[in-house]
Formats: sequence, C-alpha cells, structure tokens
Amino acid sequence: MKYDIIVVGSGPGGYVSAIRAAQLGKKVALVERAEPGGVCLNWGCIPTKALLTSAQVYADCSAAARYGIELSGEIRPDLEKIVARSREVAQTMSKGIRFLLDKNGIELIQGFGRLTSRGHLDVDGVDYEAEHIILATGARPREMPFMRIDGEHVISSKQALTLMKLPQSMIVIGSGAIGIEFAWFYATLGVKVTVVEYLPRILPLEDDEVSKVMERTFRKLRATVLTSTTVKQVEVSPDGVCRVEIEGKKGKETLAADQVLAAIGIQANIEGIGLEEVGVEVERGKIKVDEYYRTHIPGIYAIGDIVPGPALAHVASAEGICCVEHICGLNPQPVDYTTIPSCIFTTPEVASVGATEQQLQEQGIEYKVGRFPFTASGKATATGDRDGFIKLLFGADERLLGAHMVGAHVTEMLGEATVAKTLGATAHRIARTIHAHPTMNEGIMEAAEAFLGAAIHL
Repeated sequence: MKYDIIVVGSGPGGYVSAIRAAQLGKKVALVERAEPGGVCLNWGCIPTKALLTSAQVYADCSAAARYGIELSGEIRPDLEKIVARSREVAQTMSKGIRFLLDKNGIELIQGFGRLTSRGHLDVDGVDYEAEHIILATGARPREMPFMRIDGEHVISSKQALTLMKLPQSMIVIGSGAIGIEFAWFYATLGVKVTVVEYLPRILPLEDDEVSKVMERTFRKLRATVLTSTTVKQVEVSPDGVCRVEIEGKKGKETLAADQVLAAIGIQANIEGIGLEEVGVEVERGKIKVDEYYRTHIPGIYAIGDIVPGPALAHVASAEGICCVEHICGLNPQPVDYTTIPSCIFTTPEVASVGATEQQLQEQGIEYKVGRFPFTASGKATATGDRDGFIKLLFGADERLLGAHMVGAHVTEMLGEATVAKTLGATAHRIARTIHAHPTMNEGIMEAAEAFLGAAIHL
C-alpha cells in the first residue's frame, strides 16, 4: 500500500507528526512496534509524574500537622498501588493516542519498521511505500560496560517505574532529570538513597544556584549526594547485594545497596532500521539532518531523540510539526533551540528556559540578573513552600535571555518566561504586566522589578 507520509515511531514526535500531516490532507500511516505513545506516555514522562504525585501526597500527609491537620493511624506508602495507578495513567494516555489516530484517519501499523530503499519501508516482512518517510524511533536508557543492567538488581528507568517492593537502599548513578526525579521519589518514600554524579554538581545542565538548592533538598531527605565522583565498576554479589566501586573526593571506596539505578543518559534507537542500507548519514550516534529534518537522502527525514538537540518530548513534537509543515509547503520557521523549556518534577520543582549565567559568561554576552526569593512571597509563605527563587537574566537591551526557577509549581510558571523570551520581552514589559496576587507566578514580575531597581517586596 502507498501513502503520502509514513511515520516510524509513535512517541510525542511521531504521533504529533502523523496527526499534523493528516490535518494537512495527507494519507498517513504510523508504524509502532509497542504501545502507541512511545516511551514518554508509556515508560517515561507520564507514568513518572504519576509516581511523583503519589510521593508528594505521601509527603503532604506526613507533614499535615504543620497545617493544623491531625491524621490518625499509620501513614505509609503502598508501592504496589502507587505503581498500579501509574500504569493505569499510562494506559489511559496510550488509549487516547489510539483515539486521536482513528479520529484523524491514520492507519496504525503494528511492527518493526526498517528502510529498504528510498520510499520503501519493510514492517515485519510487508513492504510499504511512501513519498516521505519520517523516522521518529526515539531512544532507550544508555548501558555502560562497567554497569550491566540486569533488570533486577541493576535497573534502568523502565524497571524503576514498576518495582513492587521498596528497597532498603538504592544508589542512583547520574543526576540529570531522570536520575534526580527517581532519587527524589524513592528518598521521599523512605528509601536510603545515594546519588552519584561524575560532574561537580547535580543537575549539571541547570543554573548553579538551582543545583545548590536541590542538593540541600536531598540532604533534608537524608539522601547522600556524591559529586565529582567516578563509577569504576558495578557488581552484584551472590547474595544479591550491589557493590559500586567509586573514586571521588575521599579517594576510592565501595558502596553497597539493594539496588542500583543507572541513569546516565540515553542512546538513540537507530540500529536495525535500515540506515546503512539506504545510506543515511550518522554522526556521533545521531542522524544528520538540516533545519527541516531532511536527511541527505531525498524523502527520508528524522526527528526527536535520534537527531542532535535536546532529547525532550516537546522538542520532538516541535520538530515533527516543522518537518511535516515543510513537506506540505507551508514554509515553517525552524525550531528555535535557544528557547527550549526544561522541567524537573521534584519537590521543589525546577524549570528553566534560555541561557544560564555560565553560558552567557562563556559567550562573552553582557547581562544582569533580576532575582526574587520565595521567602518574600505571600503565597509561598501561606502554603509553606518558601524554598527556592526565580532568577531572570536580561541582556544589555533589557530583553530576557534566560529564566531559572526552583520552587513549588514553577513548571507551571515556565510558560510565561518562555513566551517572554520568544517575543523578545523586556524587563520593563514584564515588570509592568499586572500579575494576580497572591500567586507564586507574580515572582516573575517581582524578579523583573528587582532588575529595574523597582522591587517592592525586597
């Protein structure tokens, strides 16, 4: 059967591409070997947030006395029920994707897709033809030779989503978004957690001050944070104890735990999909594409985690829309990679967009800072969420260059900063935009006012 567009992979890049193509009148097929929705909906973003919500409810109940609420009886987490709810949420979202595909007349082809020649895709022995083929095959947890994932003792993020019993102790290797969210989840539920990070600070891609706040957060949870620490070897003893050889500030030592979570990044799913046969160029483990996600082979495109750029669900979706609209002749604006929002759903939350101070300093760009601490926020004080701050970075022309936030609900506030940066908003415009009171979000206005020297509450 022949289609206008075939999309391989149904994650946030793939299914969004397919739906947009169908909206533009194309005959579309979507190839998926597992559940519709990809890793994000089934084994990543969505079920992880369900777990984190359960942990937050547990933490809130445990702290109820602070708010004048007395709870009787033992408060304890039931991991089986927490995981069951998470899986139910994932299944609901996956069913929603199926509904959207049916609604838009997109054929879902179950199986493994492999390029055989220009315009042809083999799916489990059946040949399909399309004028345009978009690869959106996503990524999987990276595995290292010194740390083999067995799925029981040494686990990846996928197994961390479905544990049926809380371990007494866990070592989390890697402190990016995935590692730090799971570290927070398990530490909040009472697991003795140790975070091991090779770089000098946790959340190394975030603002330095944000990292410091989060390190204090983990110490409050009685978790151990080891930065500037190299993992040499991970072994499992005959009695099931995980032993991790590390070298850090104290020299060489061996850590022991019930489980080890490997969270050291992801690896693009580009093996076995026919790239070599067709001649698609790959560089440093990613497919080479132009600003419209065209490979150098006409009619073959790639988006999402398999191309250079941030491996984020919303980035894949934006790339997919740009790719499809270019195919359809709409002349879209290329994706602006300087304005990619990033969220981490711990407590406190972390949210950022644009450049960090370190990046601006490295590039020699002049900037000034507007900062607002949540200790000065009426809403934060009323809700008991005073940890954290908002930091806005403005250039010489007073336009927003970056925003970095840590605190309660900052992921829901990030949209304003992202729009402000996209539109080139100045500190004056942000400061003079009336924000509702009392809200956490008015902290953005307050940070802009601080930059202008017009802060009222500082």
